[in-house]
Amino acid sequence: MNNLKISTRLALGFAVIIAVFLLLAGVTAWRVNMVSEASTRMERSAELLQLAGNWQGDVRQNSARSLAVGYSEGGTMLDFFKEAMAATTRGTTETQKAFLAKVQDSESRKRAENVGEVRKTWIATRDQVNVLKAAGDDAGGRALVEKKFLPITDDYIRATQALVDGEAAHVHAAQQEVKEMFQQLYLLGAVLLVLTLAAAVFIGWRLSRSISSRVDAARLAAQRIGEGDLSQPLSAAGKDEIGQLLQALSTMQDNLSRVVSNVRQGSESVATASAEIAQGNQDLSARTESQASALEETAASMEELSSTVKQNADNAKQANQLAQSASSVAIQGGEVVAQVVDTMKGINTSSQRISDIISVIDGIAFQTNILALNAAVEAARAGEQGRGFAVVASEVRSLAGRSADAAKEIKNLINDSVERVEQGTALVGQAGATMTEVVSSIRRVTDIMGEISAASSEQSAGVSQVGEAVTQMDQATQQNAALVEEMAAAASSLKSQAQDLVGTVAVFKLAQGQEGFASSSPRAAAPANHSAPKQLSPARAA
Repeated sequence: MNNLKISTRLALGFAVIIAVFLLLAGVTAWRVNMVSEASTRMERSAELLQLAGNWQGDVRQNSARSLAVGYSEGGTMLDFFKEAMAATTRGTTETQKAFLAKVQDSESRKRAENVGEVRKTWIATRDQVNVLKAAGDDAGGRALVEKKFLPITDDYIRATQALVDGEAAHVHAAQQEVKEMFQQLYLLGAVLLVLTLAAAVFIGWRLSRSISSRVDAARLAAQRIGEGDLSQPLSAAGKDEIGQLLQALSTMQDNLSRVVSNVRQGSESVATASAEIAQGNQDLSARTESQASALEETAASMEELSSTVKQNADNAKQANQLAQSASSVAIQGGEVVAQVVDTMKGINTSSQRISDIISVIDGIAFQTNILALNAAVEAARAGEQGRGFAVVASEVRSLAGRSADAAKEIKNLINDSVERVEQGTALVGQAGATMTEVVSSIRRVTDIMGEISAASSEQSAGVSQVGEAVTQMDQATQQNAALVEEMAAAASSLKSQAQDLVGTVAVFKLAQGQEGFASSSPRAAAPANHSAPKQLSPARAA
């Protein structure tokens, strides 16, 4: 039955109750219809009884009038009762017609027809009496009354009495039938009502038992869950709404158990992580302060380095200018050395020419010496005559010898001068080559100094940029220090919230095997002692 929906069970229960009520209503309607028919018959019998009673009353009334007329003297009574008797007779005729029109029972109809036959005889006898009375035959009228009218009147009254008794019996029987029907209706209604109430109570009890017990189970489960007890498993038998509710509660409890377990584990992790973050923030704060100090020193060093680099750049510019000046002087010196080389080459050529001239002079002195020798020989041959010539020749020879010696000395000097000029020329050539190399080197030095000057300018700009970067890093370090303070406060707040969260979920009791949380309170992290970030110098803060 638990597999049926509550709405279906309620519908079936109400359907059974409605069916019983419909049965009760049908039986009641059937019995009421029977009572109605019996009441109709009783009313019809009562009407017939009333008509029979009226008929009997008319009979007695007209019989008394007729007897009064028959026993009276003269026609006074006849005249007095004539209209009344005629009206009563007409009323009796209408009563008879109404009775015959309403009567349905054959016995009653026979009795009414019998009364009608007797009435005809009674009317005929009465009319005969009235005729005799109208004719003044009082004795005849009286005799007829006694002989015929009284017996027929008795028969007429007995017939009407029988009719009245029959209808009275019918009325009594109808009353009894209606009474019995009402009693049966009451009894049957009471039985059906009791059965209906019993069915309603039984169905309500069954429905209540099938619903309330499981609703109580759902309520207790919800109460346990509300109190944080998630350790009790839920039985979700049945496919009705309560079964679906229990299944939903079971699913909710399982999901809530997983959520609580995960929240507990997450709270532990968050608490641990927040403690580690706080400790890390403390270390980071210390490192940030150390970095701030290092950056301050770096900024000062960068300022000094910037000054040095600027000075080096200025010196490099001056050295470049000096190198350019030296290059110009070296170029001029090279040109002078080239001119000296050319001059030395000219001197060397002149020295060679002088050497050639000395050689010519030496040759001339040698030839003069030979000529003087020949003259001396010839003077010797001439004797005294040639003695003066010999003296001259001797003097010439002496002059030639001295000229030769002087020429030799000059030649030697010229040779030494030529050798020295050649050596000087070689040295001047080497000096020219050296000056050329010096000029090239000075040009290279000039180029290098230009490059050094450009590099020094770039280094100066780079150092300025590095100084600006260090200043920005210093500012960022200050901001990081402030951020570290905020992070420390946030980590502390996170730790407190994690502890509060752990305390919140600690009210839940999980089933064995679902406990994913060793301790209800997170590990206490070392408190982070965060000092305010150190104020930096105005140069660094700029």
